Amino acid sequence: MLKLRKKYDQRPEKTEVSEKPELADLFLEEECRFIQFAYGIVGQREIAEEMVQEMFSRLHEHWDEVDRPRPWAYKALRNLCISCLRDRKRKGNLENEYGELTDQENKEPDQELIRLETNGMVRLFISELTEKDQELIKLKYTEEVSYAEIARRTGLTISNVGYRLHHIIRGLSDSLKRTGMTGNRS
Repeated sequence: MLKLRKKYDQRPEKTEVSEKPELADLFLEEECRFIQFAYGIVGQREIAEEMVQEMFSRLHEHWDEVDRPRPWAYKALRNLCISCLRDRKRKGNLENEYGELTDQENKEPDQELIRLETNGMVRLFISELTEKDQELIKLKYTEEVSYAEIARRTGLTISNVGYRLHHIIRGLSDSLKRTGMTGNRS
């Protein structure tokens, strides 16, 4: 598993091994995030929900073998979604949420698959970041908050916010490159 932990963060690493949640608790806490993650890859809510159910079924089967269930779940879910997309592509059935083939999908289904796979990988890598780093990413790129506001909310300096975000993004980019994905594909 790729680690994106930075040298500047000297806190001891949070280990899920000692704090392994119960499967039911994981389901209650993470189901919505897993569905959002899967939806980002497959683009259809119903299929995303099916993929999450399948992932939880597989996680249940392997529960005793899994030390870190969240990263395992994201990776398994990503793989299920990618397999689903490939199967649909082989069947010529890449449809939008209304059941219609879109012009983009008709013209370049391979590019759409690459874009969706890259999106899923980025989400997987973000899930492996420390909670602090995930919060910085969420504030900047989901809530679109300014560096000054992030600094105010987190207690960091503005320059430290910029420094950390720069290194987080660089780490994500390096991780994508190691998987064979590059920024010019999406």
